[in-house]
Amino acid sequence: MSTVISLLISYSLFYLWIQQGHKTHRQTLGTKQALKADDILIIYASQTGYAEQLAQQTQASLQQGGMQAHLSDISQIDAQQLQQAHKILFIASTTGEGDAPDSAVKFSRHILSQSLSLSHCRYAILALGDRNYQAFCAFGHQLDHWLHQQGAQRLFDTVEVDNGDDGALRHWQHHLGVLSGHTDLADWHQAQYETWTLTERRLLNPGSQGNPVYQLRLSPPQKSDWQAGDIAEILPRRPGIDSTLPHREYSIASIPQDGAVELIVRQAQQADGSLGLGSGWLTHFAELGSNIEMRLRSNRSFHPPSNNCPLILIGNGTGIAGLRALLKHREQHGQQQNWLLFGERHRAHDYFCQTDIEQWQSTGVLAKLNLAFSRDQTQRVYVQDQLREQAPELCNWVKQGAAIYVCGSLEGMAGGVDLALRELLGDAVLEKMREDGRYRRDVY
Repeated sequence: MSTVISLLISYSLFYLWIQQGHKTHRQTLGTKQALKADDILIIYASQTGYAEQLAQQTQASLQQGGMQAHLSDISQIDAQQLQQAHKILFIASTTGEGDAPDSAVKFSRHILSQSLSLSHCRYAILALGDRNYQAFCAFGHQLDHWLHQQGAQRLFDTVEVDNGDDGALRHWQHHLGVLSGHTDLADWHQAQYETWTLTERRLLNPGSQGNPVYQLRLSPPQKSDWQAGDIAEILPRRPGIDSTLPHREYSIASIPQDGAVELIVRQAQQADGSLGLGSGWLTHFAELGSNIEMRLRSNRSFHPPSNNCPLILIGNGTGIAGLRALLKHREQHGQQQNWLLFGERHRAHDYFCQTDIEQWQSTGVLAKLNLAFSRDQTQRVYVQDQLREQAPELCNWVKQGAAIYVCGSLEGMAGGVDLALRELLGDAVLEKMREDGRYRRDVY
């Protein structure tokens, strides 16, 4: 009898502890806290609780990375809080035929109908949806459009999640790692990888002032398929480390007809001087013939245009990888109205894929080419400078229905290119191109 009473008392105490925890949690979410400039506000709009769960995981990852991250239900957010925040991450579900979740109805009516000054704010959106519905991730895109109209700047492009796709969630985690400066955070969910073989590795920039860049070739265990624009997820290994390391993402530089996945990887160094997890494994530790655990992830937002429209490709550094795959696709389909703008440091050492580019020029695949080697002259020249010099031609191509694809570094190049495009084409034109899928980016 005493055992039963003890169990009942223990259960009652446990239940009260759980209830108090939930109460404290709700109070924390509802408290309007003063946000510092480096703090991140995470706002979730959830219908079933899934977005809230992902918001909690996002908060935990950022806190592990040493950042102050505050969580709030969208129903608790007002205009004052938005104007106070300097960095905001939205995790937004779409329900029904493109509707906002019930918890976001108040926000939609009272906030999205206002004009606010948010030019000081940087944001990103994890948009949850289901491609079986026509209005895929509609509420997430509505948020993105409104925030941009208020002058807020994107931390990185919206990540779309189709039915809880783990690949898209790992991509979100990749951005969180970069944002916090801790790219060694463990993946939320372990993926299933195939075993590929590293068959070739070639240094592309001997004598360069920059870090070594290698072109790699990985052969599949069986026939594999992907599209230009897709991503290779690598599971790194390190001698002497048995624990599972977080995945790394690389733009694929080849098409299936090449018979292998080709990557262009810059050897990165960590703060302590050691090689980066992914780049170190691929360019240094893994020997030729080694097994590489890899999976291919569809990247719908960077797939080639479905029609034969003119295509403007802009990139720098290892961003040439994604552009190379797109040009290979266009060559295969006889689509020759292509314009490449590529930038690096020195022409003599950093002209990646020069043989391919010159061949595409000679065969007519490249109708126009502009190169920006920033350190070959006293005044630095970048791809955005080339765009400004080519303003009339750019406007003419866009009027003819051209799509613009950007691949390469998020900091510096992508922001500079975006600013130049908005100056030359107008903000409204570029946003319409984004909505229509004619302005796409694979930046990191």
